[in-house]
Amino acid sequence: MPAAINYNLGIFPYFPLASGLLTGKYTDGKAPRGSRLSRGDKLAQADLEQLKKLRELAHDIDASKSAIAIAWLALRPQVASVIAGATKPEQIEANAAALDVELTVETLQRLDEIFPSPAKVALF
Repeated sequence: MPAAINYNLGIFPYFPLASGLLTGKYTDGKAPRGSRLSRGDKLAQADLEQLKKLRELAHDIDASKSAIAIAWLALRPQVASVIAGATKPEQIEANAAALDVELTVETLQRLDEIFPSPAKVALF
């Protein structure tokens, strides 16, 4: 993202909901049957720990994990737009809920603690 800022380029995040990890489909550490991540052992313990901490944060601020992720991305000046796939109307509504999420300085600090920089390469 530093290069995007340096060259004044807008970016479109790839997999803003981490292939469903941030939607609540993977709460017990297992991928739902038939999903992409159900093939193989791609969910690392570190990922599950981060998801648990994010779930706690989401509970504390009364927002979904997916809404927090989209709201966080929308705050980045270099992000031109956040495009999250949806196959059901309720998923569109869940994504739109990000418009109502206010990320305070404290919440942003907690997110930085959960997901420290530099970010790791995703497995999905």
